[in-house]
Amino acid sequence: MERVSTTALLPESFQGARDDITDQIGFIWGQIKAPLIVPLLKVAVFICLSMSVMLFVERVYMAVVISFVKLIGYKPEKRYKWEPIRDDVEIGNSAYPMVLVQIPMYNEKEVYQLSIGAACGLSWPSDRIIIQVLDDSTDPVIKNLVELECQRWASKGINIKYEIRDNRNGYKAGALKEGMKHSYVKECDYVAIFDADFQPEPDYLWRTIPFLAYNPDIALVQARWKFVNSDECLMTRMQEMSLNYHFTVEQEVGSSTYAFFGFNGTAGVWRISALNEAGGWKDRTTVEDMDLAVRASLRGWKFVYVGDLKVKSELPSTFKAFRYQQHRWSCGPANLFRKMAMDIARNNKVTLWKKVHVIYNFFFVRKIVAHIVTFIFYCVIMPATVLVPEVEIPRWGAVYIPSIITILNSIGTPRSLHLLVFWILFENVMAMHRTIATFIGLLEIGRVNEWVVTEKLGDGVKGKAATKAIKKPRFRFGERLYLSELGVGAYLFFCGCYDLSFGKNHYYLYLYLQSFAFFIMGFGYVGTFVPNS
Repeated sequence: MERVSTTALLPESFQGARDDITDQIGFIWGQIKAPLIVPLLKVAVFICLSMSVMLFVERVYMAVVISFVKLIGYKPEKRYKWEPIRDDVEIGNSAYPMVLVQIPMYNEKEVYQLSIGAACGLSWPSDRIIIQVLDDSTDPVIKNLVELECQRWASKGINIKYEIRDNRNGYKAGALKEGMKHSYVKECDYVAIFDADFQPEPDYLWRTIPFLAYNPDIALVQARWKFVNSDECLMTRMQEMSLNYHFTVEQEVGSSTYAFFGFNGTAGVWRISALNEAGGWKDRTTVEDMDLAVRASLRGWKFVYVGDLKVKSELPSTFKAFRYQQHRWSCGPANLFRKMAMDIARNNKVTLWKKVHVIYNFFFVRKIVAHIVTFIFYCVIMPATVLVPEVEIPRWGAVYIPSIITILNSIGTPRSLHLLVFWILFENVMAMHRTIATFIGLLEIGRVNEWVVTEKLGDGVKGKAATKAIKKPRFRFGERLYLSELGVGAYLFFCGCYDLSFGKNHYYLYLYLQSFAFFIMGFGYVGTFVPNS
């Protein structure tokens, strides 16, 4: 029996239409490729390479500075006056500054007991400390639980205040601002701030307050975060690597060179007079902490980062919560840069070099360039060059610079060096959300002021019931689909296939791996899954 070709089985009209469409697409591509696509792609490659060099120089600069700081043992206790605050027989406890401890929270059912308990356990004269719980909870059950917890500690002799308000205007900034209006705050010299999932050690105030007490030009003392759930899943390990670089290098370098860095919003102590002089809390962006830090710095105040003082905290372990957090952390700085760039440039109270550091290093390179180049260059432009072989990326830009940057970024977490490839792929996926958020902040559109409180699981995921739920999740198909990740993953996979078949760049191995990372996260198979979360 003669073989029948598949072409023979298709209607001639369909074959003709298919051929016509293919020919038309090929014709259009040929017409626009040389005069339009190639020049645009060359310009994009040039811009991305320039941004890569900016980021590379910034990372090398910080590596040199942090190496010098570690080599000479340039600790904050050596740079500033620090000695223990001692008892005074004549004036008694009045020798100790009055400290306010603020704990803002919103429906924090899983962690409210941990944070309140840790704050009430701080070692400091009982008549010289006030614990202020700022509860914005909208769930009446949770609100009642938090109030009962405050009453329980008050019955033990702790000076604790439970404060609520009838709205959530300004979110966290609004709560902190409202908390500072109470009459008893006027007695306080310093304010320590802890988010609801943070648990300071008892000696926290003993180690931070002396910096403020003996150095009148210091406004902020910032401690490092320690992550209690970094081993919960692969996603939390990836977050630990990124944040450890931030604390080990970025914060340390900023503190050691320009006495400036971004306040992390928690685990820090502020001089109240400096906070007020800077204009207090403002809710114009989603990074009220960074906003306050920049304004205080422009008035000449100094910041100190104490890297060996760690405060336990929790990383978001669900992908949904992490995406929301990264949107806020990326959109807010970009929007703040838009609002404050000219104010910083016109400021006369700080040196030119400090203004350059804040505008260029702190904002432009770290908060804007880093996000954009990571996604646009490595997940959009580089794959596109596979389809347009007339445009080439030099090896130093495609391989050497990103490799060195990656190695420098990984030094903060030596125990996770074997996860470096996973971290690269994970960060490239998250760079998509950070890039989108950055443009939203710069253009001040859409979700620019969106504030979603990061979900905390506390000890809940460690319980048997929760563990069982996590092992056997029940969800509808499509409940965890993220279309943007899937779309980029499909684009990278197509480029990988094209490079394998027709290309000469040998990018296909990277493109396949990166596309799989987008697919895995696009289908929601990352992080801890909590049903109905």
